[in-house]
Amino acid sequence: MGSLFHSQIKGNDMQVQKVGVIGAGQMGNGIAQVFAASGFEVVIRDVSQQALERGVKSIEKSLDRLLAKDKLSAGERTATLGRIRTTTGVEALKDADMVVEAATENLELKLKIFRELDEVCQPNAILATNTSSISITKIAGSTNRSGQVIGMHFMNP
Repeated sequence: MGSLFHSQIKGNDMQVQKVGVIGAGQMGNGIAQVFAASGFEVVIRDVSQQALERGVKSIEKSLDRLLAKDKLSAGERTATLGRIRTTTGVEALKDADMVVEAATENLELKLKIFRELDEVCQPNAILATNTSSISITKIAGSTNRSGQVIGMHFMNP
């Protein structure tokens, strides 16, 4: 299923297989769930283990609701959860094909995150922000890969 998302970056055809998500809060865990349920390997990064545990519990509850409504099989639930890993370190994102930032709406925080991602992530990785109010151009300008920084706004639910 990971082959559903293709991208043309700087003339190189690439296939997204591993997705990083920055932030395990309401938006971040929902984004991680959608990608994992679609067959992508997902790494969720947050600043604390407690935040990560809360995020995974939220995903489990969401999947349980889908299971109870017969919109998901037990096997699909298990497979989805099996595609999700968590980390407090940025190094786990070094081989991600795409990273979606879902941190709080704070410009300085987002700029710091994108500078960090720019240093750690592979050169062809796509860096996406879920911002609803901050200039994507300004965020992209904090990296050396502004042509690979995109806005990818998710709505909840």
